[in-house]
Amino acid sequence: MILYHTGFSEIRFPDIRHGRKNADFGQGFYLSADPAFSRRWAGSRRGQDTYINTYELRTERLAVKTFARDREWFEYISANRNGKEDTLSGCDVIVGPIANDTIYDLFGITTSGFLTAEQALKLLSAGPEYTQVTLKTDRAAEALRFLSSEIISREEIEGFRGAVKREEEAYQEQAARLMRVEDP
Repeated sequence: MILYHTGFSEIRFPDIRHGRKNADFGQGFYLSADPAFSRRWAGSRRGQDTYINTYELRTERLAVKTFARDREWFEYISANRNGKEDTLSGCDVIVGPIANDTIYDLFGITTSGFLTAEQALKLLSAGPEYTQVTLKTDRAAEALRFLSSEIISREEIEGFRGAVKREEEAYQEQAARLMRVEDP
């Protein structure tokens, strides 16, 4: 599996303990199998280069859990966001959809408590689907081989910002339509 991680440094040896414990798939090193996605969501910081790191992951001897956008996926990410014990701590790698409120601004509505689980799942399942791959264990990190890194130009990053903004606006319109309550 060829994977990509975008950040502000070349990362030859990822730290699986660096990320937040309450992230969607829990603490781990997050990557994408889609190089275009990695470039689209690259950020920039004054005085720092932006890198896209490329890796190869050998999964033959790893426990891999793959999610679809469904109730099981929603319950797993909800539990992680709420600091509950990781029910998949025995998995080395988790592969699944990125929750769209991680990518697009939904003003905190999906985790506000104002929505039912069904409404939140409906919102998180709308729009484009991007997949993330999360390394959860030392065994997974050891199976990851650094291949290369490339510096992404500020011009390239800015070129993607407009496309991302249009995609976010379309998603927010779709989310608003989904949440609209019809009068009886």
